[in-house]
Amino acid sequence: MYFSKFYQQIAANRLAPWLNTLPAQLDQWYKQQLHGDFAHWQKTLQALPSTEITEKDTRSQVLAGKREDINEGEFKRLENLLKKFKPWRKGPYHIHGLHIDTEWRSDFKWDRLEPHISDLSNRYVLDIGCGSGYHLWRMHGAGAKFVVGIDPTQLFFMQFQAIQHFMQESSVNLLPLGVEDLPELGAFDTVFAMGVLYHRRSPIDFLYQLKAQLVKGGELVLETLIVEGDENTVLVPGERYAKMRNVWFLPSADAMCAWLERCGFTNVRVANIDTTTLEEQRKTDWIDTESLQDFLDPNDPSKTIEGYPAPKRAIFIANK
Repeated sequence: MYFSKFYQQIAANRLAPWLNTLPAQLDQWYKQQLHGDFAHWQKTLQALPSTEITEKDTRSQVLAGKREDINEGEFKRLENLLKKFKPWRKGPYHIHGLHIDTEWRSDFKWDRLEPHISDLSNRYVLDIGCGSGYHLWRMHGAGAKFVVGIDPTQLFFMQFQAIQHFMQESSVNLLPLGVEDLPELGAFDTVFAMGVLYHRRSPIDFLYQLKAQLVKGGELVLETLIVEGDENTVLVPGERYAKMRNVWFLPSADAMCAWLERCGFTNVRVANIDTTTLEEQRKTDWIDTESLQDFLDPNDPSKTIEGYPAPKRAIFIANK
């Protein structure tokens, strides 16, 4: 139901070898989801109204439909249905005038990185750990020919399907997979990996997994948490960092560059360094959980609640 069109598309493009393994993986994934929240989310997805979409925009935002295309009752129903997919982490989205005000202003990150990356026109693009897929739409808007995101989280997959219900763009796809599920495709012109490396227990293995997805000369765009220091500085936090349990390695910018070079990447450079602000990550009506303000020391916002340096993120660009 979710993947048949994707199979048809890749059968006719450079990703065709993926068909050797992918259908069995996704069939197994689907069989494991038929319980609990997933069944509820499926019903919610099926209840979304079929509306006339008179306007779309993925170039400057992610927008589908005008407010005047639906009446007040339909608008309220749309809002109630989409709020059943809370928490909405990455965005924002605009559907028929409804502003899905997500926890993260992911457009801020896109604005920081877009001036530094290669033109995406006619490129095959992979986004690893893509969440609900906000940046997939922005990559499409930047001219990418075929966009694939992977993220194993059930809720993110269903949120993407909710947006796709209105966008109806077959060249933008999200698969519920982890990076460890990918064969060595060597087929993507650009690979994005944003906000993932610090969740990996083996960052060097992760970098090799990213490299294996790129064509020769292809571009890696990697964004991760960093700390101050020289090429030998790496923070290995305790049980939690900013209340997150699964944070393993926070390198300095110089250390991250050294890791990329050690893995055989070339033309390694730092495109941007930015401290996460309360304007970029904050609590909204579209999440029911804590956010950045709760993760920082209330007496010293330059530190996390555990006493580590507050989140600072850097964007690295390199070539295979």
